[in-house]
Parts: sequence; C-alpha cells; structure tokens
Amino acid sequence: MESTGPAPRGRRLATLTSRLVLATVLLTTVLALAIGAATTLAMRANLTDRLDDEVTSILPRAGGGSFRPPEGDRPAGSTEGGCDRFVPGNQGPGTLLAVLPGGSATADGARGGVLTEQVCGERAVATAALEQLADVPTDGSVHAVDLVALGSYRVVATRGDDGTVVVAGLPTDAVDDAVRSLVGYELLIGLAAVLLAGGAATLVVRRQLRPLRDVAATAHEVATLPLAEGEVDLAGRVPAHLRDERTEVGQVGAALDTLLAHVDAAMTARHRSEHQVRQFVADASHELRTPLATIVGYAELARRRPDDADAARTALAKVEGESGRMRRLVEDLLMLARLDAGRPLGHDPVDVTMLLLEAVEDAHVLAPDHRWRLDLPDEAVEVTGDAHGLHQVVTNLLSNARRYTPGGTTVTVAAALEADRVVLRVHDDGPGFPPDLAASAFDRFVRGDTARVRGGADDPGRGPDDGAAGGSGLGLALVRAILAAHGGTVALASRPGDTTIEVALPR
Repeated sequence: MESTGPAPRGRRLATLTSRLVLATVLLTTVLALAIGAATTLAMRANLTDRLDDEVTSILPRAGGGSFRPPEGDRPAGSTEGGCDRFVPGNQGPGTLLAVLPGGSATADGARGGVLTEQVCGERAVATAALEQLADVPTDGSVHAVDLVALGSYRVVATRGDDGTVVVAGLPTDAVDDAVRSLVGYELLIGLAAVLLAGGAATLVVRRQLRPLRDVAATAHEVATLPLAEGEVDLAGRVPAHLRDERTEVGQVGAALDTLLAHVDAAMTARHRSEHQVRQFVADASHELRTPLATIVGYAELARRRPDDADAARTALAKVEGESGRMRRLVEDLLMLARLDAGRPLGHDPVDVTMLLLEAVEDAHVLAPDHRWRLDLPDEAVEVTGDAHGLHQVVTNLLSNARRYTPGGTTVTVAAALEADRVVLRVHDDGPGFPPDLAASAFDRFVRGDTARVRGGADDPGRGPDDGAAGGSGLGLALVRAILAAHGGTVALASRPGDTTIEVALPR
C-alpha cells in the first residue's frame, strides 16, 4: 500500500492558495524592509544633523582658536579654585577638544582631551589620534573620523590667526545606539507584520477561492461518472451563485456549466443513437432474415423438384424479389455512408417539374386507390443538383405517403418558386404521424411500425419509410441527408387529416 504522507514542498507551493499567500508574504516583507530602511536612514540623518549642530557649537563655547592650554604639565584635576582642565567646562561627557600648534600633532604644546563622566575628569588623546585629527580639513564643516582608542567621532576643525588648529568633536555612540535600537524594533515589528500578513492572507485567499473549489468539486463529480457507455445522467450543474460572469471564478463556473450542458446533450444524443443503432440491427436482421429464409426455402424447393418447371419459375421469381429487397436496403445504407463521408454529388440542371410528373405517375400505378394531385406553376421549375438523389427524395416522400395512408387518401404534390429557392410540398389527409414520432421522423433507423408490421391500408399507425427498403426506417433519413448535401432543408407538420412535408432547395 502506498504511503499517503504530506505532499512534497514543490507540489504544495504549486497550489494557487500557496502561491498567493507566498506572494502576499513576500510583498509584505519587501514593504517592511523598505519602510524600515527609509525610517532608519531618516532617523540617522536627523540625529547626525543634530549632533553636527552640537559639534559646531563647541568651539565658540571653548573660546575658538584663541583657546590655550594651561601652563605647565599639571594633570587635570581639582584645585582649590575649581577644576583646571584642558577641555573647558560647560561641555558634556565625551566632548573632544584638541589644539595643534601649526596644525601638527607633534609640535610643542599639541594636546587633546576628552571629558569623562567623572567630575572634572578628562582623558588624554593619544598622539596617533592627534595625527588623525591633524588631517581633518579646516573648512568649518563637520567630518566623521574613527579615532584610535576613542571610536567614531564627528569633528570640526578651525585654524587660528597664528596657525594653531583647534579641533572639537562629539562621539557618535548615542546616534549609533539609537539607530541600532530602532533597527531592532523594526525587525520585531516587521516580523510580526509578516506573520500577521501570512495568516490574514491565508484566511482571505482560502475564503475567496472557496467558490473555485466548489466549481472544481462539480467538475470532479462529473469526471467520476461512467461516460463510456449507457445512459448518462449529468444532473450535476454549477450552482447559480458560482456562474456570475462579473467575477473570474464566475466566468470559470459559467464556462464549465455550458460545457456540462453540451456534454449532456452529446451524451443524450449518443445514447439515443446507440439505441437506434441497436434497434436498427434488430430490424435489419429481421428484414434480411426473412428474405434469406425465403430464398433458402425456394432454392431447396427447386432443388427437390428439378423436373417441375412451374416450381422452378416460382422459386426463381421469389428469389429475385427477395434479392431485390436486400439489394435496395444495402444501397440505401451505402448512400447514407457516402453522404456522411461528404462525397460530392452531381451538379447538373434538374427539371423538377418533369421529376414530379414522373414520380406521381409511378405512384398512381402502384397505389391506384389513392387520389394523386399535382399543383405545378405554369413555367418549368429547375434546380442545380444530383438528378438521381433528387429523384430518390421525391420517390421516398411519395412512397411514405402511399405506405402509411389508407386507400382513398388524397395526396397533393406541389412545387413553387419563392425568392431564391424552390419549394416542394407533399400533403395528404391521412392519419398523420404519431406525436411522439414526429420530432424524430427524419432520424435514421426510426420506424413507425415498431412491431415490424407492413404499412398499408390496414396499418394502425404511420412512420417514416425508406421507400424501397422494406420499412427499415431509412427513407426520410435519406431525404434529409440528400437535401443537406444540396444545401436544402426539410420540415414536417403533421396532425390527423393534415400532414405536410416541405422541401426547400436553393435555385
């Protein structure tokens, strides 16, 4: 048995929900980083500007370039009169002041100090740091330096009239600490925002994609149905609230619902066709079995009576008649097959008037107890098409009227020119088509005599006839197929005492 463990990471991220949530989280992360970086830069710039303002205020308070260190080599400390420091009072801890005679860190009297937290405390600046300060431009602007043993400072340098350079500065520790603290808070807040965005995005995306999952469930339900054979009931449809085409999911739902409707119609048509084919196979088997049995029987009769001339003639006549029925049935089937394959028909002028005259005359000979009437225009009616195919159309229509109406029925055959088409109508006042048969009268293998009873004056019902194929249900199907190949149409209107089949052909 296969394991049904969690799906691989790649497959999990392949879902639309995962990708949308991931995109939301990434977007939130990028925005948080951008906002944090902008805030950090703005904060650092603001604090640095304020620090620079303090740095530039040190020199005026310290006496500017006229400041001189006290005489002697006394260490900074307390005296009876107060503090005697190199860095003057009124400054905060960390304040740096250096005096460089002639701008040199090694000149006599070069000295620097940094205030400490201790009262009157001062920390001497090493010579290496003084050399770094000597390199600071004396342009009055604040510069950043990283002093040996002291750290990062913002300093400003000025040169006195006597060439002495005075450098004052403040450490950047406070600014750096504030920025680090801000970055830490930003990371915590950004992480919380990303987690919150991921959770919210998961809930929102799942909720918004729920209709899509419902549509997929409907499709899956239909996909599990056995569609290969038999009658298929596609009762499942996409709910109406999922077919609102104003939304993307609604468009998918509407398209799926339309597809299901088409599949349902196709499955219904296929099942009906399969049923008709099965019925036709049964009917054709019966139609072929009877003449075959007749042929076998009379052949056996002729064999047993080789000296009986009358029996031989009778047997040959029966064999010939039954063979003709079988041949006509096969010919009709071959004709339908050729039409289905799209093989071209003839394209010659056909005199419809003469065609109707000959067909009605033949019908009158075959059914003299019917009343046959012609209603033709004064001028000849012609169309372009296949003469044999159109002759078969008219013959099948008249044969259908002859076989399925009782004696004494009036059959009227009319032709007329209407705009750019020729219209033929075959009307009779017989019993008409059964209501349940009229809609499928032109389908293949449909028969009115489902009990396989020959039509005629005593036939209780009426149905499509194949004209010469012994009632196999191909007659009207052939009519529609031949007319379709000519670009024409056929229509049926039937009720008891009033049945009309109308054929329209392009001129």
